[in-house]
Amino acid sequence: MMIRSRRIWVSLLFAASLTLLVIFYQGNNSLPKAETNTIEQNCRMVQHGMGVSCIPDQPQRVVTLSTMDLANALALGIKPIATANDFRTATGEFPPYLSSHAQGIPTLGNSGQPNLEKILYLKPDLIFSWWGSPPKSINPLVSKIAPTVAYSWWESSWKEIFNSTAKLLGKEQAAQVAWQHYQTKIQDLKTALGNRYQDKKISFIYFYFGRIGTNVNNSFPGSILKDAGLQRPPNQDRVIEPYGYTEFSLEEINQADGDVLFVASFTDDDQKVVENLQRNPLWQTLKAVQQKRVYFVSGVTWIWGSDMIGAEAVIDDLWKYLVEVPDSKQG
Repeated sequence: MMIRSRRIWVSLLFAASLTLLVIFYQGNNSLPKAETNTIEQNCRMVQHGMGVSCIPDQPQRVVTLSTMDLANALALGIKPIATANDFRTATGEFPPYLSSHAQGIPTLGNSGQPNLEKILYLKPDLIFSWWGSPPKSINPLVSKIAPTVAYSWWESSWKEIFNSTAKLLGKEQAAQVAWQHYQTKIQDLKTALGNRYQDKKISFIYFYFGRIGTNVNNSFPGSILKDAGLQRPPNQDRVIEPYGYTEFSLEEINQADGDVLFVASFTDDDQKVVENLQRNPLWQTLKAVQQKRVYFVSGVTWIWGSDMIGAEAVIDDLWKYLVEVPDSKQG
């Protein structure tokens, strides 16, 4: 109860602080006022998870509240003026798959409590996010600063999220170009693979805070493997609503068996669990382990990515390990 009460007080203080901050800056002549008349005359009404917002037809000063939002905006040719970042908030470092694309973009802290004062100074004309990055309580607060759109991704695939983002930003044509590029990379991969994996099963598992799981067909990595025409083990070749994943115990590690096994981890602690598992007799019973076809990939890219730039990074990994088949560290 004490923890719950503390969270309630923190939320109330946070909301009160924002209200005072907005009032202060609205009355402070040192902060240039937004061109509200222009925005009102050249905006369109957008219905979203938190209501209806009137947003600019062609937003120019976009703030994103998660790295997924950031990546999709970048893939559509829009460079946000700032973004929340949950990867390494203290340093502002972006996930490796995204870092070369996002150089120079200021960060606003984590998605749960972005730096509101910094957002005010930046004068965005659009703030947008998908639930699951910032909590719902944040959206009414940031909407006091600029038009804010918040969607729910609980029932949306990464492909639907990308298309919705393109529509929101008025970048439908750019989305078509991005999809063409994605399909070209997929087709190039399929051509290079030929029929060498025609009768092979490609397994994928992840380690996350000591848990073991796999992503099935309706997940981000699962959809890419399916697009590439790669077969999955029976327990992975299915749809699990709504999130597209299932977890299992060490004793059920045979669910991970396949001719090729991709293993994803997120943190150093996860990596230690994997290293310990490699010494377990159950691990040694897996076909992919015996055939030395185990490849370690980034969980941040393969699971957390869930955006267009992340998707292309996953395809690059598939090319690296299934086409080039390097003599890398294997299980």
